[in-house]
Amino acid sequence: MKNFPNRLMVLSCLLVAAIGCKKKAWDEYYGRPDTLEPPIYQVLESKGNFSNILAAIDKAGYHKTLAAAGYWTFFAPHDSAFEVYFKEKGISGIDALDSSACQKIVTYCLVYNAFKRERIGDYQSTQGWVPNIAFKRRTASYTGVYDGQNSNGENIKVINSNRNNNGSVYYVEADNNNKYLPYFVDNFMTAKGLSATDYNYFYPATPYTGFNVVDAVVTEKDIPAENGVIHVINRVVTTLPGLDEYISTQPQYSEFKKLFDKYLLQYALNPAVSQRYPSPVYTKIFNASLAFSPNNENFLKQQDNDGQQNSYSMFVPTNDALLTYVNEVLLEHYTSLDEMPINIIYDFVNAHLWQTAVWPSKFATTFNFLGEEARFDPAADVVDKKILSNGIFYGTSKVQAANVFSSVYGRAYLDPRYSMMTSLLNQELKFQISNIRLKYSLLLISNDVLNAAGYFSDPLVDNNPAFQWRYTPPNGGAQLTGSSALVRLLRLLNLHVIPDLDVQSLSGSGVVKTYGGEFVRYENNQVFAAGNVDEGIMANNTDSKSALNGTAHYLDQVLTFSESTIGKHLEKIGTPDTSPFHYFWEYLRRSSIYTASSGDILNVAAGSFYTFFIPDNDAILAAVNDGLLPGTGTAPNKVPDFNPSSLADKELVSNFIYFHILNKKSVATDGQESGSFETLFRNANGDPTSVFVSNATPNAMKVTDMHARIVDVDPANSNYLSNRCMIHLISDYLKYVE
Repeated sequence: MKNFPNRLMVLSCLLVAAIGCKKKAWDEYYGRPDTLEPPIYQVLESKGNFSNILAAIDKAGYHKTLAAAGYWTFFAPHDSAFEVYFKEKGISGIDALDSSACQKIVTYCLVYNAFKRERIGDYQSTQGWVPNIAFKRRTASYTGVYDGQNSNGENIKVINSNRNNNGSVYYVEADNNNKYLPYFVDNFMTAKGLSATDYNYFYPATPYTGFNVVDAVVTEKDIPAENGVIHVINRVVTTLPGLDEYISTQPQYSEFKKLFDKYLLQYALNPAVSQRYPSPVYTKIFNASLAFSPNNENFLKQQDNDGQQNSYSMFVPTNDALLTYVNEVLLEHYTSLDEMPINIIYDFVNAHLWQTAVWPSKFATTFNFLGEEARFDPAADVVDKKILSNGIFYGTSKVQAANVFSSVYGRAYLDPRYSMMTSLLNQELKFQISNIRLKYSLLLISNDVLNAAGYFSDPLVDNNPAFQWRYTPPNGGAQLTGSSALVRLLRLLNLHVIPDLDVQSLSGSGVVKTYGGEFVRYENNQVFAAGNVDEGIMANNTDSKSALNGTAHYLDQVLTFSESTIGKHLEKIGTPDTSPFHYFWEYLRRSSIYTASSGDILNVAAGSFYTFFIPDNDAILAAVNDGLLPGTGTAPNKVPDFNPSSLADKELVSNFIYFHILNKKSVATDGQESGSFETLFRNANGDPTSVFVSNATPNAMKVTDMHARIVDVDPANSNYLSNRCMIHLISDYLKYVE
């Protein structure tokens, strides 16, 4: 036993040696490599010219973050950059900056993940890297809870929404609403068709070098560190405000801000944040009808990183420009904004919002939430321009004149007396007639005029627009409601919309095709459709106002469609013995294709369009003597046989009539439409036949038949309005057989 201490000592030495060997192996395998660069903080320390940013890091409380493991990109201003910053701010040095000011520098220059210059212009999509489309990165900077006021002017604690309000989601608890830092690199600029001019529009005092961060130049790039990458910049960059923050601090845009505050904002208690805070915290929520929430830093969030490759844009008119437009345009028929439908305010504000970046050289090709380009001169109309943390801001000396206000649609939309017509236009025509690049004439009918014609708009039932409408025939009859009334109203509405044509005056005479394909006529400021002719009630044009894409005319009566059959209209104009339509009518009414009681003509379907070319009486006699219609006696003195007995002669009559009817086509002598059009007559093989209508000049229409015979249309006895049909008198018959 006397050797036991020695044995124990030897065993202990062996154990220590074994442990030492294992630790050496462990360190060699898992230890920090000697070639690994120090963390960002230590790298900056070693360079010797970053004392100010290091002091700012310490004051901001980010020493531990930047001196330890991590994965960051840090844009570090050198000491010379700080000297310029101190001089611009009129302060003595870094000691004059408190922790909050230092945080605004450090956190905004600190970007999540490490990006070398070669990758910073690429977008990290969910499908992988997308080259050359990124110009922003998410930073460690965010606002959090701040002091604000609710809509009642009460002081409250506020946190911004971090999503664009979709009606239910406007705040996500795990998201700090981090701000984005903009930068400008060559590959992005080239891919977007941008140049140094676009950059210098915002930063005229800074040369564009191909790698700029806000108004700073990157003077040294891709400095490696254990916890990321450093890029050295020659100016101090501090946290940029978001769009909402910026307009809230600029008094020259206070009238635009009032629109948000009064009509487009609400504050909702945020229970999750309130639990972590000494007092209740409310989320600032923008209306779901807006293109985006100006306090949301996250862009659209269709993908997690989509804020890297795009941003919002906002054009905000100065107070004078806004008030002038509001008073002269929006309030033409209202005494205050409170009176008008909220949709008008939605449209006005959204006209100034873009869900994409609008670059100075791309105004004409970048479209806002309403689908309209930026209608500003970058040199003459923009008085303030800023690239902010969540978007591009332009202060302007005029408003964006939205189509819905400057088009013929605006004449109804902005006048409460025409709210029923506006609602009907919104069903399917709003975007066509408000397009200022398309010509339209609008025949306006007020609520009172519609009511007098039996049409009413009732409060919604179960929020179903189909139940909004009601029609009570003024002369008695069954009342129509819901979709039945709406179908009738939409056909009526179409009679009041004239596409592709600006009819500036109704003082002369003319015929025009309406949106629904039916024609209306005007003469000496009286306007009428087929139904007006039936009822003997013409609409008077009481006023006319121009718009960017046409003219709006104000009518004192509704234009109505006919509910008679075409046959009954032919009976009316063809029955008198002195009528030039008389002989044609006599053949038709006795033919096998006509039903006298209803006025129906076989193969002439209700709801389809037709044109009747009716030969005058002399032309009918010529057709009889030429053997195309049955007659008695000997040519050239044969007389019509209006009621032939043989099947062959009856067929001769029906074929003759059918060849004078255009199938599913209505044309007028308006000089608008020419072409080869199918008739109702089919040859022995069952193939359709056609005639050619030449209509290049108003009131000079000609028809060419299958034998190249050219027949004149008589303008003085043409353009008779029928039920989706035009009736014309022609000077000769149209020949279809050898």
